[in-house]
Amino acid sequence: MPSFVRKARQRFLILGGTGFVSGAVAAEAVARGHDVTCVARGTGGSPPEGARLFRADRDAPDALAGLADTRFDAVVETATLSLPWVHRALRAVSADHWTFVSSISVYADTHTRGQTARSAPLRPALPHDTTSYDPAHDPEPSQARYGGVKLACEHAVREATGDRSFIVRPGLVIGPGDDVGPFGYWPLRMARGGTAVVPPDEAADGSPLPAQCLDVRDLAAWIVDRACERASGVFDAAGPPVPLRSLLGEVADAVGHDALELVPVPEDILRNAGVQPWTGPRSLPLWPPRELYGALSRDVAPSVDAGLRSRPIGETAEAVLRDRLDRGAGKRPVAGLTPVEEAAVLRSTWS
Repeated sequence: MPSFVRKARQRFLILGGTGFVSGAVAAEAVARGHDVTCVARGTGGSPPEGARLFRADRDAPDALAGLADTRFDAVVETATLSLPWVHRALRAVSADHWTFVSSISVYADTHTRGQTARSAPLRPALPHDTTSYDPAHDPEPSQARYGGVKLACEHAVREATGDRSFIVRPGLVIGPGDDVGPFGYWPLRMARGGTAVVPPDEAADGSPLPAQCLDVRDLAAWIVDRACERASGVFDAAGPPVPLRSLLGEVADAVGHDALELVPVPEDILRNAGVQPWTGPRSLPLWPPRELYGALSRDVAPSVDAGLRSRPIGETAEAVLRDRLDRGAGKRPVAGLTPVEEAAVLRSTWS
């Protein structure tokens, strides 16, 4: 039993609140009737309706000074790659509970399947990396740096808050509002119909290609749940591991055109055609490189036992399709094959 009296309406501080994950957390907290303050520059979007915006440039040492006289029930920190932001927030903000959204990039072994947050080896933490992160100049930081800084942030939070902290390490997070991830290509492609190139069913060793993702709304609900319960511990945040062919089949069942035909293409043909794995231009999104087989096959039973729930992938596909059509009609996805590129791959497959 918790050792506190749970309040129906709690005061949340979301360090972020305008991004993909932080915005979903803020929206979930608002929807439950909580008092929500979001900290952001306010130049990259607005917080959800019902939340207040505290404008701050967190590169400034005193950015959070205006919050010093307010005590919050729960803080959710989503700092991407800035240990100084985390240190300053821990010094400036008073709260009963602290959630830090980390990443599975903290794990050193991304090859081995079936690892848990407790069993997996970690990368070296980088507690002395205090350089400012500029995505314009470094849009794809190395996994060693990203994971090392995230782990250093975890250590800082746990040292400052002890058993009042909840550390969550998400894997691939998908859902409405995501404009850059690899999943969003597939609902649009399936809805278009015709003959669709999909990854091969199996890896070179004969095992099914892995897939593992979590709807951002399920992640947000879990974070708010755990904050309200004052939960502690370190957990992965991912849906159940499934074969990639099954995941794509669920997307097709949910949003696919009646005339859709899925054609698995062997790996050698894809590579000879210049198709890239995972994401980016001229890629086959979600086709995992071998070094991600373990990262997409994590054992999340401890997280499920701690209350994490995952909706069916078809439900997410429907929401992503609606979102993409509403906000991005006519825009080319950042990941995937163009119709011309896909047709060329199919000609190579059938020749």
